[in-house]
Amino acid sequence: MDLFPLQENYTHILATFAIILVVYYISFFYKTNTAPPEASGALPIIGHFKVFNGSDLPHATLATMADRYGPIFTVRLGLRKVLVVSNWKIVKDIFTTHDVNISDRPNYIAAKILGRNGASFAFTPYGPYWRGIRKIISQDLLSNSRLEKLKHVRMIELESAIKNMHELWGEKGDGRGKVLLEMKKWFGELNMNTMLKVVVGKRYTGGLDGEDEEEMVICRGVIREWFQYLGQFLVADALPFLGWLDLGGYEKAMKRVGNELDSMFGKWLEEHRRNATEVNDFMDVMIQVVKDNDLAGYNADTIIKATCESLIAGGADTTTVMLTWTLSLLLNNRYALIKAQEELETQVGKDRQVNESDIKNLVYLQAIVKETLRLYPAAFLNAPRAFTKDCTIFGYHVSKGTWLLINTWKLQRDPKIWPDPCEFRPERFLTLDQKVIDVKVMDFELIPFGAGRRSCPGIGLANQMLHMVLATLIQNFDMSTPNGEPVDMTAIAGLTNAKASPLEVLLSPRLHAIIDA
Repeated sequence: MDLFPLQENYTHILATFAIILVVYYISFFYKTNTAPPEASGALPIIGHFKVFNGSDLPHATLATMADRYGPIFTVRLGLRKVLVVSNWKIVKDIFTTHDVNISDRPNYIAAKILGRNGASFAFTPYGPYWRGIRKIISQDLLSNSRLEKLKHVRMIELESAIKNMHELWGEKGDGRGKVLLEMKKWFGELNMNTMLKVVVGKRYTGGLDGEDEEEMVICRGVIREWFQYLGQFLVADALPFLGWLDLGGYEKAMKRVGNELDSMFGKWLEEHRRNATEVNDFMDVMIQVVKDNDLAGYNADTIIKATCESLIAGGADTTTVMLTWTLSLLLNNRYALIKAQEELETQVGKDRQVNESDIKNLVYLQAIVKETLRLYPAAFLNAPRAFTKDCTIFGYHVSKGTWLLINTWKLQRDPKIWPDPCEFRPERFLTLDQKVIDVKVMDFELIPFGAGRRSCPGIGLANQMLHMVLATLIQNFDMSTPNGEPVDMTAIAGLTNAKASPLEVLLSPRLHAIIDA
């Protein structure tokens, strides 16, 4: 028997296998050392600057780019590279494997001016200072035990706001038994009063008839500007050597907003120091805890003002934005509004007001909130991060210094995860065959509060406010739009994306007996 042909066949097989192995390792090495694809259309010098300052909102333009280039790609902001991600599996890898390396914030101009040169914990670099401030906030304001102690503040403010609505209806209700109310303003005043009370012990009642107290108007207005400008990238962010220019006057406007906030919080801090006999609110806690006048290069007053400012702004504005989107969706999908009211009648009844202990039984209401957070998260683009080390993401090499943007809006409308992803369907959270998705745990298919170390620390408070305010409002009032018109769902640019136009709603009471009692 001739063994040589058989030996020759084995030689060919081994040679072929060796070639395949070499090619595999070369291709793997090449991919892991290749940068992610860069979107075309970059202009000389300024790159894709117009993506962030064009007529369309950035999340929409970046979503269109993702359809072309895939769920991970880069754009250029002048000299800077920005990695854009819109896939939950890639996001999971980033925030589990590489979380420490992407927990920095880029030092763009708006963050520098409005974040008090890094004193604000929301924009300070990742490190001991950030961890220290976050620990104080988590323990002394946003822990479960502290939120429980502060429940009476939330309930008092909500009861007062609902009572004011009933009084306004009594005074100005029309012949059909309805009164017109601008709900963005109502949500804004409620949330501002609540956050002011728990953080600095202040309360500005506002007025549903348009006679707002001046300081409430100023406070709400300047905080809304704060969020809008924080989402603004300037020419000097793309081209730092043009920092001496202030094209469009944005930097001047940011400094004005910063100065107004500093003056406002400085006045409140002086009042607290003069009356520092006991701890009544979070600013009192900060005064007791922060004594060092050279902590990470900041004096105590700057740290206290920056921290309280971020908490009030974050708590009041984002919750207002979310409640506005939720009610808008319900008015455009009246079947869901009616179903939520029917659930309240079944689980709570008509003889008493809903309370926080009822929320666990209001499963459809919870589904409404989740579906709103999926479709209209407060921030369509997650707040930018910066890589502090070279990393390999999804097989691509990402260099230190690259900025990271998660397109939350695109990620949460993935048709592979969410059938009919652009449709408002709360029922999807009641019938999911997969695990129950919850914004309070690390389900990367739904990340309206961000993810990783720098996710929103106020998720517990936000969830309590969203559910309780919504439940109380729809239990107490029937609501409709003027002439039955659909609500305009256009958003504005900014670090948070608020509804662009007012939300005018016709209301009529549903629970006269409870209110009269």
